[in-house]
Amino acid sequence: MAVDRVIEICSVVMFFIGFYGLISSKNIIKSIAAIVIMEMAIIVFFLGIGFIEGMRPPIGQVIENAADPLPQALVITAIIIGVTVTAVNLTMLISLSHQIKNTDWDSVLEESRRGRMK
Repeated sequence: MAVDRVIEICSVVMFFIGFYGLISSKNIIKSIAAIVIMEMAIIVFFLGIGFIEGMRPPIGQVIENAADPLPQALVITAIIIGVTVTAVNLTMLISLSHQIKNTDWDSVLEESRRGRMK
C-alpha cells in the first residue's frame, strides 16, 4: 500500500474518531476537542492527497517536477480557519461558563429552557 493511501485512510479514521467524540460527548470542552480533531483530520487528508513522490517545492528557475502550491495554500487557510473557530468556541464557552457555572450540554439545555441565559 502506498504511503499516500495510508495517510488518507488514517485521516478518514481520525475524522470519524472526532465525529464520534462530538456526538457522544456530554461535556462542551470535549466537544470542542473533537471538533479540533476533525479539523486536523481534514488538514492531514489535504496533505495526503497533495503528496506526490519526487516533487519539489516550486522555488527557483527549474520548473521540472515542481509541486502544485494550491494544496499548500488550502492547508494554510484551513489551519487559520481552524484556529479561529477554536478561539471563538472557547470564547463562547468562557462566557457560557460564567453564566451557568457548568460545562455540561444537559445543564445548558436546562438553563436555556428556563430562560435564565442572556
